[in-house]
Amino acid sequence: MLQRDTSFAPASRDAHERERLENLHPSEWRNPQPADRYNLVVIGAGPAGLAAAYAAAALGAKVALIERALLGGDCLNIGCVPSKTIVRTSRLYAEMRNAEHYGAQIAADIRVDFAALMQRMRRIRTRISRADSIDRLSAAGVDVFFGEARFIATDALTVDGARLHFRKAMIATGARPDTPSIPALSRLVF
Repeated sequence: MLQRDTSFAPASRDAHERERLENLHPSEWRNPQPADRYNLVVIGAGPAGLAAAYAAAALGAKVALIERALLGGDCLNIGCVPSKTIVRTSRLYAEMRNAEHYGAQIAADIRVDFAALMQRMRRIRTRISRADSIDRLSAAGVDVFFGEARFIATDALTVDGARLHFRKAMIATGARPDTPSIPALSRLVF
């Protein structure tokens, strides 16, 4: 299982990683003063949470978005985007090895430059992070809070010591697969 990088210490990282982290959890960020009441509070800033926050703000709602780690969630930072970048390179490599099937000659020495592959992945994540950045969210009118959200009432929660009151809340913290405890289900092959 992949471990989430919560260090956010950009000093030893390359320029792409420093920019990505500054876009997704700025080192100097201070949570804003909460509004009196939010129309919508979104917990989790992955793809669903970001989309909901942007859409609600575009419709004129007062929105707070809460994230405990990095904007973009697992998809941008450790899941979908990094894995699909690596998968694309591996498919290209396989196609190059099988060039004769397509009427082309196989190059003499096909190798994957893993360092270059990882640099490409970091470059792609950084480019996408610009669209999911704290600056874009703030410009759209979304109040962004970093920290753990804890419900304290049906219309209130706390994050980093601040109390946020809301009309509606959306929990968009992602999911994990689970096999229900149905007899014989574990013996099925999918």
